Amino acid sequence: MSDTASMVPRVELQNIQKTFGAVQSLRGVNLKVYPGEVLGLVGDNGAGKSTVMKVLAGTVVPDQGKILYDGQPVHFVRPRDARRLRIEMVYQDLALCDDLDVASNLFLGREPVRMPGFINRQQMHEEALALLDSLGITLPSTRLPVRYMSGGQRQAVAICRAVSFDPSVLIMDEPTSALAVREVRMVLELIRRVSERGVSVILITHRLQDLFEVCDRITVMFEGQDAANLPIQQTNLEDLVHHMLGVEEKRA
Repeated sequence: MSDTASMVPRVELQNIQKTFGAVQSLRGVNLKVYPGEVLGLVGDNGAGKSTVMKVLAGTVVPDQGKILYDGQPVHFVRPRDARRLRIEMVYQDLALCDDLDVASNLFLGREPVRMPGFINRQQMHEEALALLDSLGITLPSTRLPVRYMSGGQRQAVAICRAVSFDPSVLIMDEPTSALAVREVRMVLELIRRVSERGVSVILITHRLQDLFEVCDRITVMFEGQDAANLPIQQTNLEDLVHHMLGVEEKRA
């Protein structure tokens, strides 16, 4: 990705705060992601990663703070508000329909029709195959129910479905968890291809080694706050762990 010094962030979160009952989940989070950038978002369990991303996706309304999109303030009270600005999120559970085939999952709720009430299945499968090909995804068949697919293949279908909405921002929550090494490589390569299209990608993961494969920057969260913002060339695994644990780095 090119230098961001003169760029306006695609999205920016300023002082985002959220309380659930007696628990203050977010304590003033600040975060930026630029066009075509892959931003890693990490932190220990309970640090607030998923909550702040749900704020950006419109599924959680913050108590305080601002969201800026291309430098302009926006307000989300429901997911469709975020989707209107082409912000998509692939959740950890993927939200796929196991009994439907690949094409049906990709176009669920917006299937092409031949006439009112009749789905044009041939067109749907042709468009599904073209979409998969555009991202370099190879699957056994667009007619195979996703329940028979591996974890990596299912993740690819979920990512492809999100990309079909032509997102400007794609949030991915633990896309490589519980995958075999080969499938992890496939998903990481898919993230690269998506970002090369100019999409801003936010990657939440506990697999810290994955960050150094695809990310331009890493934001570390600790106890509901952004604790560090690190260019990938200026950090390493040990530094990340220190920030995640709230340990002050000691220099010799």
